[in-house]
Amino acid sequence: MPIATPEVYAEMLDRAKAGKFAYPAINVTSTQTLHAALRGFAEAESDGIVQISTGGAEFLGGQYKKDMVSGAVALAEFAHIVAEKYPVNIALHTDHCPKDKLDGYVRPLIAISEERVGKGQNPLFQSHMWDGSAETLDDNLRIAQELLEKARKANIILEVEITPTGGEEDGVSHEINDSLYTTVDDAIRTAEALGLGDKGRYLLAASFGNVHGVYKPGNVVLRPELLKELSEGVAAKFGKASPFDFVFHGGSGSTAEEIATALDNGVVKMNLDTDTQYAFTRPIADHMFRNYDGVLKVDGEVGNKKTYDPRTWGKLAEASMAERVTAACGHLRSTGTKIK
Repeated sequence: MPIATPEVYAEMLDRAKAGKFAYPAINVTSTQTLHAALRGFAEAESDGIVQISTGGAEFLGGQYKKDMVSGAVALAEFAHIVAEKYPVNIALHTDHCPKDKLDGYVRPLIAISEERVGKGQNPLFQSHMWDGSAETLDDNLRIAQELLEKARKANIILEVEITPTGGEEDGVSHEINDSLYTTVDDAIRTAEALGLGDKGRYLLAASFGNVHGVYKPGNVVLRPELLKELSEGVAAKFGKASPFDFVFHGGSGSTAEEIATALDNGVVKMNLDTDTQYAFTRPIADHMFRNYDGVLKVDGEVGNKKTYDPRTWGKLAEASMAERVTAACGHLRSTGTKIK
């Protein structure tokens, strides 16, 4: 199947919300990790989301120029071709983009999609994320209003993060403290500024103690039941049940119970990066250790081309990451839910 159209993406999100499951949103940094994500979704018979962070896009743009837009566009164009070989629907998304990178990343990408839509084509990406969690809520929502209108014109969904996620990702970091919990007032102010679908569709990354990266149990207190409080608070004021499509950030290391509670309370998208990075790298490390004399020209020898050929260890990495993506579909209840 091809990359999801705006209509198919909307159907995907609606089905997830109604069925109380979520799509893994897999960060990719190369064509190979893209294939690993697509393969994982296909093997799980789950539609899914592939996303590119600012750092991932910069890496994809090459170390000579490190151009984020070029990197993102190149991978998206590649994805539009190769995704047709996989029997699932895939939405393309850009991950965390702070204020100082909007002009060099999200705004140009939205403009590209708006131009495509003007020609009768589908947008290049299906959604983009604005991460204003480092700004005041007033400034965050003011910028979100501008971006939501641009996204609506380009037939794109916007993701917004209204309060911080702890830890660090692509140079943006937040301390682990009480600010990692969104309040009902925060959610009401968001609904007042961005509407509830009438001004354009958006995904909401509300914070319930989330932290990027890897953490040991007990270091972070997740409260996914908070999402129910946010929904009920907004529903009581605006009269719309289940008003938000929630996103679960910083999910690596979460327990099955925490994930289940989040799904039951409206999460339709859960980001995975740390776990899939490790799944990709682990078999490469194993291969290198096991074939030390082959991958290196030790003591003047010539090594073994079959062991240092990137295709040899690259296939192992792809298979391992795909397996982790398939497992994530099971954890998020999306296995077997692909749109026929």
